Amino acid sequence: MAEAHGFAGDAQGDRKRHGGADKAIHAYSIHHYPAWAADLPAAASRFQPGGFGENLVVDGAREDDICLGDLWQLGDALLQVSQGRQPCWKLNLRFGIADMARQVQSSGRTGWYFRVCRPSLIAPGQTACLLTRPNPDWPLDRVNRLLYRRTLDVGALAELAELPGLPEGWRRLARNRLTSGQVEAWEARLQTPHLD
Repeated sequence: MAEAHGFAGDAQGDRKRHGGADKAIHAYSIHHYPAWAADLPAAASRFQPGGFGENLVVDGAREDDICLGDLWQLGDALLQVSQGRQPCWKLNLRFGIADMARQVQSSGRTGWYFRVCRPSLIAPGQTACLLTRPNPDWPLDRVNRLLYRRTLDVGALAELAELPGLPEGWRRLARNRLTSGQVEAWEARLQTPHLD
């Protein structure tokens, strides 16, 4: 059952950074698993559904097919694309690769989050239908390029900051870059801390 804060019975280990209405469901494209296996053959057996912490595996769509704000119907559920995933160091531990989070960020194969606009049961094999695309100029691959490559593109940051429905954290990130002229530090998110 897809509910406002995720699937019933699903739990996140870090509720401060994961979960909540804007990160209710993490989706990942099934097309990325073979690409990862080809890129990193020593860890190939780990690149399968659920490996990236996703709770919805999508066939037929990738980050260049999905736009911020897209409203999808899946069964009776209504799901809206809220943001792309910003990978963190927990992927480094999951895959046993010291820079896996950075590789996910650099590759653009990040996956995305849905907010649940109408709760309902979601079952394997259902086909999703795009209902509305309010931001056709903002596919997630463009967002990834802005966040991680063209990091101080002032025009794009200003446009992103004003998108309706953008999660407040992303709006704040865009505005902070605009006012400071600097990119926030990524190391705390990407680099595995020394765990004692």
